Amino acid sequence: MLACPCSAFNLRATAAPANPDISDPEPEPKVRKLKGSPQFNRWYRARALRSGHKLERPSHGTGALEVNPSAQRTSETLSLEPTSTANDSDGEVEVTDSGKPIYMVSDGTGWTAEHSVNAALGQFEHCLVDRGCPVNTHLFSGIDDVERLMEIIKQAAKEGALLVYTLADPSMAESARQACKLWGIPSTDILGPITEAIAAHLGVSPSGLPRGAAGRNIPLSDEYFRRIEAVEFTIKQDDGALPQNLSKADIVLTGVSRTGKTPLSIYLAQKGYKVANVPIVKGVALPKGLFEVDPEKVFGLTINPLVLQTIRKARAKSLGFGDNARSNYSEMAYVKEELEFARKVFAQNPTWPVIEVTGKAIEETAAVILRLYHDRKQKCSMPRISKRY
Repeated sequence: MLACPCSAFNLRATAAPANPDISDPEPEPKVRKLKGSPQFNRWYRARALRSGHKLERPSHGTGALEVNPSAQRTSETLSLEPTSTANDSDGEVEVTDSGKPIYMVSDGTGWTAEHSVNAALGQFEHCLVDRGCPVNTHLFSGIDDVERLMEIIKQAAKEGALLVYTLADPSMAESARQACKLWGIPSTDILGPITEAIAAHLGVSPSGLPRGAAGRNIPLSDEYFRRIEAVEFTIKQDDGALPQNLSKADIVLTGVSRTGKTPLSIYLAQKGYKVANVPIVKGVALPKGLFEVDPEKVFGLTINPLVLQTIRKARAKSLGFGDNARSNYSEMAYVKEELEFARKVFAQNPTWPVIEVTGKAIEETAAVILRLYHDRKQKCSMPRISKRY
């Protein structure tokens, strides 16, 4: 028998009642309303849940989000403390909006579960953006014992949530599977099937230990130190600094201001690539080193002018420039002129791939760059990114 510390809950592996009593009878709490747009309410609620605070923002008006004032939950936390029977409702979330809850449970950082769910949700943007099928995701990381796991599954059952989990320990994963089956909770094991497939392919049993576990010793490899070196190099080469070192870079990014060169450079550096970025500014000569390096290292970035103008206006405002400040930095005419200047530079260097970054996440742009980089380096006819472990 697996027992939760809450006396109101017990999971029996032997026999399941026909209609398991999942929730304890509780007095109907007074409903509090949060004023604001649905999007604001959703963001406010998510932030409050993640910080473990009650939603107690008083307001009035129509179209408000209704929330139980006694509801308190720590989402995205490394610990889930048990509560006493008398105060059992303090550890639960009871939401009256139409958002479908998705619980992501991991015995590690939760990175795999979170990114897998986000990737899947990307297939429903047409619905999510229009709020036709709103979703509320909750990440529980560092869940490394059965009692805390059962608490979360109990709450998922009460909310009617989908449970997605990445549990390296087979016994933990099996406990989650059995509990979800017992209470009819829809669930998906992300890590288990692929781990079993790789084990069969290699003919080796997996360790069953999450990353960072006490019994798992991961030595600092050469690849780790290469990543550190790459990050240090990339920071020093930011925004056209030290152009004499462009030849030492694995990848060189170039484009007008606010096309995402710096965050993209740092993201690639964390993967072990030395990246330099060179800004293209109308009327400012580009460094000669940019045209002397291997052209297959250079990647151009471009963006839609309307989007670029919006980003530049926000940037200027964050720097303290008011609407009346005299600057052509975010004026549409100048934005178009600078993009045209960059286009001519790219046309004069046809070997440089030009990547449209409008609407793309940093990860998406990085994936395109790495695929092209490895295709050129390895002369592959089939697009792929190869890595040896």
